[in-house]
Amino acid sequence: MNEEGPIRTKDFMTRKPLAFAPDMDLLDAARMLLDRRASGAPVVDALGNLVGMLTERDYLNAVLSATYHHDTGGSVGDYMTRDVQTVDAEESLMDVATRFVEHRYRSYPVVEKNRLVGMVGRDDVLRAMFGLV
Repeated sequence: MNEEGPIRTKDFMTRKPLAFAPDMDLLDAARMLLDRRASGAPVVDALGNLVGMLTERDYLNAVLSATYHHDTGGSVGDYMTRDVQTVDAEESLMDVATRFVEHRYRSYPVVEKNRLVGMVGRDDVLRAMFGLV
């Protein structure tokens, strides 16, 4: 906690993160993830509401399925994870740090009223903490 109160996630999150639409071609999305060396990206509807997350694991599942079924098509929405753990933009960064310790996630979508407003990763939390020391 600093003199103004707890440090909020919104102060250290990445704004305007890479995000996909559910109807986006899966191969195009995978290329974007690989090009950016990202482990995943949120999936949002036309209004910016979070509807899922496309992760490396989801893409690997799609590759295995394509190999087995000889089908290389599909959309992000076909393979995305729908049950997504999120962080509220007003949540204390220390609470988020605790979540990273307790769970294996590399990043969380940051939402306000289910609308995606950013992403917060382990590195964001560490940078914030080192700035406090």
